[in-house]
Amino acid sequence: MLIETMADLSLLFYVFLTGLEMDASAFLRVGKKIMGIAVTGILIPMGIGIGLFFLLQKHAHNPAITEGCMFWAVALSITGFPVLTRILADLKLLHSDIGRIAMSVAMLNDMYAWVFIAVLVPVGVNLKTATFSIIAVIFFTLICFYVVRPTIERIIRHQYCSDKEHYNEYYPCFMLIGAMICGCITDAIGAHSIVGAFVFGLIIPKGDMVEELLDRLDCFVPGIMLPIFFASCGMRIDFTKIADSSSWFLVLLVICFACMAKILSSLIACFFFDMRLRDGVALGLLMNTKGILSLIILNVGWDEKILNDQYYVVMVVAILVMTSVVSPIMSAVYRPKSKGYIYGLRTVQRSKLDTELRVLSCVHTTRNVSGIISLLEVSHPTRLSPMTVFALHLVELTGRSSAMLIVHSTRRSAAHNPSRAQADSNLIINAFEAFENDNHLVTVQPLTAMSPYGTMHEDICSLAEDKRVALILLPFHKHLTVDGRMEDENADYRAINLNVLANAPCSVGLFVDRGLAGAVRACGPNDIVMCHFAMLFIGGPDDREALAYACRMVGDPRISLTVVRFLPGKEVVEMESAKNIIEVEEMLSDKQNNKRQNEIDENYINEFRLNTVDNESVRYIEKMVDNGEETVSAISAMDNSYDLYIVGKGTGTTSPLTLGLSEWSENPELGAIGDVLVSSSFALNSSVLVVQKYGSGDHKNEGRSPSFGVRRGEHFSSTIRQRVIGGFRSWQSSKMVLSDNDWPLGNG
Repeated sequence: MLIETMADLSLLFYVFLTGLEMDASAFLRVGKKIMGIAVTGILIPMGIGIGLFFLLQKHAHNPAITEGCMFWAVALSITGFPVLTRILADLKLLHSDIGRIAMSVAMLNDMYAWVFIAVLVPVGVNLKTATFSIIAVIFFTLICFYVVRPTIERIIRHQYCSDKEHYNEYYPCFMLIGAMICGCITDAIGAHSIVGAFVFGLIIPKGDMVEELLDRLDCFVPGIMLPIFFASCGMRIDFTKIADSSSWFLVLLVICFACMAKILSSLIACFFFDMRLRDGVALGLLMNTKGILSLIILNVGWDEKILNDQYYVVMVVAILVMTSVVSPIMSAVYRPKSKGYIYGLRTVQRSKLDTELRVLSCVHTTRNVSGIISLLEVSHPTRLSPMTVFALHLVELTGRSSAMLIVHSTRRSAAHNPSRAQADSNLIINAFEAFENDNHLVTVQPLTAMSPYGTMHEDICSLAEDKRVALILLPFHKHLTVDGRMEDENADYRAINLNVLANAPCSVGLFVDRGLAGAVRACGPNDIVMCHFAMLFIGGPDDREALAYACRMVGDPRISLTVVRFLPGKEVVEMESAKNIIEVEEMLSDKQNNKRQNEIDENYINEFRLNTVDNESVRYIEKMVDNGEETVSAISAMDNSYDLYIVGKGTGTTSPLTLGLSEWSENPELGAIGDVLVSSSFALNSSVLVVQKYGSGDHKNEGRSPSFGVRRGEHFSSTIRQRVIGGFRSWQSSKMVLSDNDWPLGNG
């Protein structure tokens, strides 16, 4: 009796939390396809469940009463939404097409399940008074929505504005008492107590109080109290009862057909909604996931003596088998079809200036918004090269998985007192929409990803793959303080950045914001004041990608770009020559690769200079250095008036010009030069953008022609291009030696 009492109490609090996390308005926004799949996935399993019940009834020695077929049917048709989202997250299918369909269908199944519970329990308890009980439950629900909810809203709004501490301290206790009172009311009118607790949780206005309740109870109720309910379910199972009623073969047959019910319904839905057969089977497997609601329905039938021990055990075993086999079967047989064959523009260098540039901008908090938007603003979208920005707000998933859909499915909260995450999301979305309104060549699509920090990079990478973006912009994990130092904001942000850099399906830009927004705002469209950007070029795929992105900014009349190329001095050349003579065989492969990279760099720089020769806002500088120390000295000697430094990370490349810089690196993800620019000991307070090119480690497709400033119809033929560049290089070597002197290309 003690265990049963604690189990009922834990169940009441659990469904109360479920109601708190559920967004009732989301059910009004589902499409016809989702609604059709959900209805098919309920009616067909219900029919199969009723047939299996009577099949077992025919061969059982101790048959149950006829009303038990409805309990079997409902338990078989329900899909456990919280359990399903965890399985999808483990299978990396959470943001796939099949994952989104499965979660939407499971969400509708949850609502249908509560309707069935509200109707089924009064019918099972007493058929004569069932009509009165159902009508009473309907009136109770209407009173809760139209009387109790507005009253709670007014109390919360008044108390939150006047005394927030009092509100945080006592209101959670009142809410728990209200859940118990509502449970007692629905139990008294003939329904189950969990119906009242669920409805009360559903009407609570979403806001800080809901966050407070979830923070306080999210570990205690599911982690400590709910296992008592599962223990009570286990105590009712007696496998010897199965052998007494029928043969084991019949029981296994019933379990197998129960597992096939959802798969059959999904296959039927495939023919009506033009789904692939493979996706239909996968959806059916996912819909077999059962949760606590199925056990609740079976327990109600057992408590009311509608289901005897044999029928209870058979269905509980079937539910356990269905849920336990979903994850291993899905991981073994289902792989989402890769979209890589239609996704070629994975780098900025490949995205020519007459094609659309697609960027995925990630932000954690409102602190990151102004800098990211300013960086996008100076990227200079044009009529021939518009920009599509996917603004992704990254939110940590700390509660149960059912909270994921609530935040994901609502862009704006209609609550008077929205939660902190919703308020931040609204501010972020408003800022990006204002940026879109001010720039008619930019299309912004706000998104929200809610997942644990450990797997957040998977959501970012899969979204980048799905949206076919060329660049992912990530905020640095440190922010600028008032005294000019860089302070850690969240250590988990760094882990996310490292994982994205290692697994990204496109190029990645790591942005260190040191007040770029202020510099951009100071430059109006007709102002003489300009933003001064510097691109530091040492060589390699990442530096070429950084230069390609920097050249997109040149078209903005407010931007002046200085490209500083570091070249090896005489000591480096002599050292490399001596080293190659001594270690010819060991250095042959590296020498050939370095020679090829140097040729690509030289062609890339020459074409950049050729295409920007008439642009007075572009300057080109060459500096001769012999080692990493001289490189740092040359950077520190530059004018400290640059608002943004653009550098390549240097993935997969080794250069004597950065030798020794990585040994004392504080942030290896920024590369050798980027870490120097962000270092607290360095006297620069400019923003920094570190670019990593997709596939920079294998150097694929790096010999292709760059696209700096070349519009459609402006390409030279290969012969003329080679002659012009060759003559340009000959004139350069004969007329001047560029070292530390600035050379404005517009004066050439």
